[in-house]
Amino acid sequence: MTAETDPLDPHVHSDDQAAESALRPSSLAEFGGQRRVSEQLGLVLAGARHRGTSPDHVLLSGPPGLGKTTLALIIAAEMGAPIRISSGPAIQHAGDLAAILSGLTEGEVFFLDEIHRMSRPAEEMLYLAMEDFRVDVVVGKGPGATAIPLEIPRFTLVGATTRAGLLPGPLRDRFGFTAQLDFYAAADLEKILVRSAALLGIHLDRSAAVEIASRSRGTPRIANRLRRRVRDYAQVKADGLLTRDVARSALELYEVDPLGLDRLDRAVLDAICRGFGGGPVGLTTLALAVAEETETVEEVAEPFLVREGFLMRTPRGRVATQRAWRHLGLTPPAGIIGQPPVAPDLFGGSD
Repeated sequence: MTAETDPLDPHVHSDDQAAESALRPSSLAEFGGQRRVSEQLGLVLAGARHRGTSPDHVLLSGPPGLGKTTLALIIAAEMGAPIRISSGPAIQHAGDLAAILSGLTEGEVFFLDEIHRMSRPAEEMLYLAMEDFRVDVVVGKGPGATAIPLEIPRFTLVGATTRAGLLPGPLRDRFGFTAQLDFYAAADLEKILVRSAALLGIHLDRSAAVEIASRSRGTPRIANRLRRRVRDYAQVKADGLLTRDVARSALELYEVDPLGLDRLDRAVLDAICRGFGGGPVGLTTLALAVAEETETVEEVAEPFLVREGFLMRTPRGRVATQRAWRHLGLTPPAGIIGQPPVAPDLFGGSD
């Protein structure tokens, strides 16, 4: 999974990281949600075990927090293979990648997070490594430089990306299996919360799990973070009882409303509705209005707001929907009521 900016918990503490790692499922059978992807991936791994070979390279794409890192660890566990972990931003030179690939063992799983952020020279080296299991190491400079082919063991690359569209076609084509992870249903998140609470020895009332799951944006990582915050509240103010009422009180304290909107989400909607009459407003102006970076607004708040129908991205800028006005307890202007929907624009408009 890629690094995620979470307004509730921007810096996950080391004890939280350790707890989250301990809660990761170790097999596809334990992996909750993503049933279609789990079934498809299970066939890929079973076929490889049957043939006694390494599985095809795997590309996992989808928003942060849906389980891409967990699936990579499961692939290694299911194949009984070691795993090497790195990330695209850490590989800025072809030599960095060559050093990693030359150190792999036969059948090892190489998990490359944020693969879309690799440098172009490293990408080109990866093409050859994925297809022919060799890399060309360049020795010397200028006209006297020579390329020495270096054979590397057969390995399985598991790439993870939140922006599959940024991957060049030749790289995408070299993956034998590509999976798009979807947001989780509330029922699946509820099961994940109950399972994680049981592993931690915490009694989580089923109704509390339902309440937390309904505010978790369809994302297991957020669900588990909210569970930790509800646990803190319960231990301090409710004698450790994790009931629905306690969960609601805790989530209200942390400014997570019944639909999962947090402080930043409401600030964005409030700025558009109250400050700019519902829009359209450009991304830069909107970011200044809520005192956040444009990347934070665009990558943290907007995907959820657009998906839930609170916000539209149009050629002229961001526009609040009728649902956004009503969620804030405001009456939509007459011009918005009944106006035809504006065709969404993937590029989001500008100032």
